[in-house]
Amino acid sequence: MTTPTAEGFSMPAEWHPHERCWMAWPCRQELWGDRLDDARDAYAAVAQAIAEFEPVTMVANPGDVAAASMKCGRGVDVLPMELDDSWMRDIGPTFLLDGKGGIAACDWHFNAWGHKYDYYNNDVRLAEALLGHLKIRRFEAPFVLEGGAIHHDGEGTVLTTETVLLNPNRNPGMDKAETEQALCDWLGAKKVIWLPAGYHYDETDGHVDNVACFARPGVVLAASCPDEGDPNYEILRANLEILHASTDAQGRTLEVIAIDQPARMEEDGERLASSYINFYIANGGIVMPGFEDKRDAAARRAIAHAFPHHNVIQVSAVDIVRGGGGIHCITQQQPKT
Repeated sequence: MTTPTAEGFSMPAEWHPHERCWMAWPCRQELWGDRLDDARDAYAAVAQAIAEFEPVTMVANPGDVAAASMKCGRGVDVLPMELDDSWMRDIGPTFLLDGKGGIAACDWHFNAWGHKYDYYNNDVRLAEALLGHLKIRRFEAPFVLEGGAIHHDGEGTVLTTETVLLNPNRNPGMDKAETEQALCDWLGAKKVIWLPAGYHYDETDGHVDNVACFARPGVVLAASCPDEGDPNYEILRANLEILHASTDAQGRTLEVIAIDQPARMEEDGERLASSYINFYIANGGIVMPGFEDKRDAAARRAIAHAFPHHNVIQVSAVDIVRGGGGIHCITQQQPKT
């Protein structure tokens, strides 16, 4: 089997210029319940914010196209395709470039975050359908991976968490060395930095996009916890220790910028995976979450400092995290060639 790296492709950094942003319209009734309309309003607000910087296309079930178009308004295209859920980062393709004007994409095997849901056949087929629509070359991966489980600096360094990629509910036949080699073969990575865990209550088993991401080569934003009594305190402290002790694929010691997580949020007695790290990098802009929290302003300042050439827009993500993810989770960038 040929791999993207063998064909000269690799995943660009998320700040590489974008052709557009892809999103997916909320539709899983069992997930959202009576908050489905609230979720749709929140997704539309994110789409509108991103559309200030780059084109946005919202994929929606055929029966939802008219409603999605009305909610999202002008500047957001809507494309009919069959969906089971609305987390484009995980169900959509991960786009690749070859540096010579060529574009391709990875179609990861998707199993609904370790079989958390029973019905996901449409989501399994979404990346292939989307790439067929775009007429972009598709590399079909022989292993399970979600886009929220990885972050790449575009220069060979990948961040990920052991609690996801080494979880037996994903790829029980692959050990750590084999998983690392797969990331090198499929993303163009040269070094993988393994963080022990993501948030302990994260339904994804701890996607890295809630706890750490690159702001630029050699600079990482990472979630921190100021409360020693919080179960996340030790998890995030261990992550920070590893990041401070790590070098990237180019041999640089990482600069680590810690951002305190928002205060505890709950829904029906269960804690929500709310994180300021879960933001979208657009062309000249950052669309980041707000949680009606006293730490919102400090998080915005920290991210604005990390991205001095971007306009930072903070959008309420309260009704998104109730579904189990954040702004990064519901978006997927398509890079320009």
